[in-house]
Amino acid sequence: MGFKMGIVGLPNVGKSTLFNALTRTAAAQAANFPFCTIEPNVGEVAVPDPRLDTLAGIAKSKQVIPTRMTFVDIAGLVKGASKGEGLGNQFLANIRECDAIAHVLRCFENEDVTHVDGRVDPVADAETIETELMLADLESIERRLQNIGRKVRGGDPEAVQQKRLLKDAQVALEAGKPARVVEVTEDDAKAWRMLQLMTSKPILYVCNVGEGEAATGNAQTEAVREMAETQGAGTIVISAQIEEEISQLDSDEAELFLDEMGLEEPGLDRLIKAGYALLGLQTYFTVGPKEARAWTIPEGTLAPQAAGVIHGDFERGFIRAETIAYDDFVTLGGEQGAKDAGKMRSEGKSYEVKEGDVLHFLFNA
Repeated sequence: MGFKMGIVGLPNVGKSTLFNALTRTAAAQAANFPFCTIEPNVGEVAVPDPRLDTLAGIAKSKQVIPTRMTFVDIAGLVKGASKGEGLGNQFLANIRECDAIAHVLRCFENEDVTHVDGRVDPVADAETIETELMLADLESIERRLQNIGRKVRGGDPEAVQQKRLLKDAQVALEAGKPARVVEVTEDDAKAWRMLQLMTSKPILYVCNVGEGEAATGNAQTEAVREMAETQGAGTIVISAQIEEEISQLDSDEAELFLDEMGLEEPGLDRLIKAGYALLGLQTYFTVGPKEARAWTIPEGTLAPQAAGVIHGDFERGFIRAETIAYDDFVTLGGEQGAKDAGKMRSEGKSYEVKEGDVLHFLFNA
């Protein structure tokens, strides 16, 4: 199950520097999960999770396989992109294929790096990009409403539902608000996602600051945080310059460098974790002598669907899930210890998988 986060931003905000640091960091990760360049601007990175190494150590697993996220470096966004300026519609289409957006904002002063609008104002930059996405969504909605007109008149239930949702989004957008403000019921959730409206996607504002402000932020990052709070969006402060430097160091050197900068962990780790949280994802584990592996599922996933992430046969033939909480697995020294202490539970089809569960699925082939 893949999850994509698109990295967007105006020119010269540090977006590509950040993505390049991601790619180099991922390339240096464990050989059993190498960085994967799907296309020149697409890469998969492991989601940092120290629990996985702990589990692998207890079970003496030969291989450790983390869960992963896909990042897409989306170029070409400038004022007028919705009308084809820059590389315009080509890259707007890339955003539609993503599950969430990481919007990189310039929050640093540097006379050697020209701002496309001749000033540093991250809130205004965010509004510029949001406006372009809203305009593109409006154009898409108008086109779709025309295309489904005949099916709606014929009483096609899917078309009727689609029209209602498109109209809801249109009302929000015409009022100057992104589609993500529309309240969507559980019954409409799947159809809503299928619309692939860009402004319906969760957004994380990435404040790119200078080296000296990576640990503390500045007045500009505070302004972004206040803006994000009004939108229900997330924020993270990161220095792309620092991340680029860290990506070229070995682990020991990187740790020393972080200490000197007053940082507890690389900003890229925080970015990946924030993206994971933004999408409402959680992790469960499968652990054994062969491998310890993390699996990504949406919060609220039931046991059969969680099993289906491994293989469709697991979901179709699901019988039960032998379940151990992460803390119990660690405290009691593994599966056998948990069994002996009565901490292994047998859960059925209605069980909602919890964050950090260690699971073993039984199924009919």
